Amino acid sequence: MAASVRSAAVRGTHLLFFLLLAFAGRSLASDDISIPASDPQISIHEGFVDERTCASCHADQAAAFSKSHHAKAMALADNGTVRGDFDNSRFEHDGVVTTFTRRAGRFFVNTEGADGGQAEFEVKYTFAYEPLQQYLVDIGGGRLQALDIAWDTARRQWFWLGNGTPAKPGSTYHWTGPFYRWNRTCIDCHSTDPQAGFQPQTNEYKSTYVATSIGCQSCHGPGAKHVALARSGNASSSVKPDTGLPKVDAGICLACHARRTKLLDGYQPGKPFLDYFSPALLRQDLYFPDGQILDEVFEYGSFQQSKMARAGVTCLDCHRPHEAGLKAEGNALCTQCHTETKPERFVNQDPSGLFDTPAHTRHQAGSTGAQCANCHMTERTYMKVDPRRDHSFVIPRPDLSATLGTPNACTTCHVGKTDDWAADTMDKWYGTQWRKRASIAHAFAGAANRDQAAAEALRALVIDQKQAGIVRGSAIAAMSRTGGIDVTADIRTAATDADPLVRLGAAEAAGNIPPEQRLDAIGTLLGDETRAVRVAAANALAGTPPHLFGNQQGNFEAAVADLRAYVETNADVAETQSNYGFFLFARQATAEAEAAFRQAISLDPTLVTMRINLAEFYRATGRNERSEQTYAEAIQMAPDRADLRYGHALSLVRKQALPEAIAELEEAVRLDPPNSRYKTTFAVALDSAGRTGDALDRLGGWATGGDPDIIGLALQYSLKLRRLPEALKHAEDLARLRPQDPQISGLIGQLKQAINGK
Repeated sequence: MAASVRSAAVRGTHLLFFLLLAFAGRSLASDDISIPASDPQISIHEGFVDERTCASCHADQAAAFSKSHHAKAMALADNGTVRGDFDNSRFEHDGVVTTFTRRAGRFFVNTEGADGGQAEFEVKYTFAYEPLQQYLVDIGGGRLQALDIAWDTARRQWFWLGNGTPAKPGSTYHWTGPFYRWNRTCIDCHSTDPQAGFQPQTNEYKSTYVATSIGCQSCHGPGAKHVALARSGNASSSVKPDTGLPKVDAGICLACHARRTKLLDGYQPGKPFLDYFSPALLRQDLYFPDGQILDEVFEYGSFQQSKMARAGVTCLDCHRPHEAGLKAEGNALCTQCHTETKPERFVNQDPSGLFDTPAHTRHQAGSTGAQCANCHMTERTYMKVDPRRDHSFVIPRPDLSATLGTPNACTTCHVGKTDDWAADTMDKWYGTQWRKRASIAHAFAGAANRDQAAAEALRALVIDQKQAGIVRGSAIAAMSRTGGIDVTADIRTAATDADPLVRLGAAEAAGNIPPEQRLDAIGTLLGDETRAVRVAAANALAGTPPHLFGNQQGNFEAAVADLRAYVETNADVAETQSNYGFFLFARQATAEAEAAFRQAISLDPTLVTMRINLAEFYRATGRNERSEQTYAEAIQMAPDRADLRYGHALSLVRKQALPEAIAELEEAVRLDPPNSRYKTTFAVALDSAGRTGDALDRLGGWATGGDPDIIGLALQYSLKLRRLPEALKHAEDLARLRPQDPQISGLIGQLKQAINGK
């Protein structure tokens, strides 16, 4: 995955610091302090100090930190930081040729630019350190773009980060587009107090940071007060000394090591994580049904599921704070807590036992298979060369792998062996009771398939206080997506839960129930103590008529203010602006909604979804001509998108341009053959144009797929045309799909009688 998505601050290059730097005789909190560094984006923001000041007193910590990947997250490109081969090397993928050169200590890339032509770009910064390093290029307007060709530091070769067909030049996912824009999606976690400085009037940036890479103040917070106290001597007072720095907690790690949406700038240690970020729940596109990592989600979501997190274990129990390496090697890391005798620290959990022994691991001591992490923290590779360990600490379940496609450590390690082999082996070791161990997998797998029967299993998870909050919150959100069941009462109960992640799930779930039921279900969440919950609740209640809020009106307005702050924080993200457009439209702020939709397109002109949203906004406001024009413009950019053709067809129907609509529907069917909705709409359009025979011929060919909607429409049109033998065939096919339907059975009898009567 590209660096723009890689918000975990774990890769990079050089931290500048000098030992024993003398204190300057002026305010260290001002913006006019002299910065000898050559990075033009460095600016000492209010409350901060030059990072080198920290090292002047904390030399040991600074020396340890300098060895970490955190300290090397980003650096000015020079001979000491660039790891890739820039000695006239050449790399080609999918017909795109890129060459890498250096001249007079500067580094250049010649590759495909936004206009599709070859152009030379100067590398300004390195981005990440190992196992890969990317390079940032300034393309104007303050935009720093991460090149999508990276350097594999282990194999010492260039490789392309993308998959499939390369994006078109200048488009969203081309390296020159918004997806790879450092200012937009990478900036939060690779520098010290980075500020994007987006200029909405020009869509340009004036980005700054206190230090090019991650530094002391990234984790410890602004240092100006601390330095002032150190000068005055108050920090060394023996009576509860005030260090001028907040206490570092796990939140500062999770701020970057999480798949999350930023709600507000200015997060610092000690502040509530959920007031500044809204973490992604366990969605099927991000996690496997058993909670293991699927997409690049970093550590927060998986670790929150674990028993360790619920027992109070934090990042710093396993990772050294400055070097960021592990506190111990191999199984010794785990046996810090998993000892023969229960550690006093754990009151409600008992991690004791003999685990680092063949009796438990079933592998020879010291072997790869005997390593705790290899069984309970399997790896998944991202960005093609970067393996990350799962932090949910699952127990291998090859039986679930066989039925649900989830990963398991056994066959991950024993390549070529089957899941059934692994399960049979475990039966021999442990008996079969392990197969009955409770798992969240079946509930979430059923929800992913929109299986209504999964609702009860999900409901059981929501009310199970032994489950992690992120599991319970995800379960209520998943319940609301299964369809066909009334979950309003469940959402109302979840909205009162003590865990904010459950309440967050309730607020997200409310968006999937009828609008008239939402206020009763989650109205109390408008005044929730957690910003992430308030923002989600405000979004879900956008369409609620103002007079219904009653005494909750003030809470709603305050929650909307939180929502606006989130939108302003993400002012350069097209998707955020478009979603805000829907919110405004639901509040009947039509002019403001249109402006938001148009701003989204301005931010990312080639992201077709933004144009679809604007087109549908025009449709909903009765401006059919504008809707059709917007769809037509989108098709010019993406002619092979079936959903665009379909949307355009419907807009043409509303304009009563039926022949043109039929042509677009036929194209939609050609581009997306499995889509039954496109097929039935196409057939209905043909029938409306007096071409019922053509419609029936098409439906007859498609009916072999066994889709009841297609078969039912074919039956309807065959009856309309009095083609009774065809009608009988379709009726019998439908009866096999709906054996309990008495109307179909009766129709079959009538058809047989009519045919035989002839």
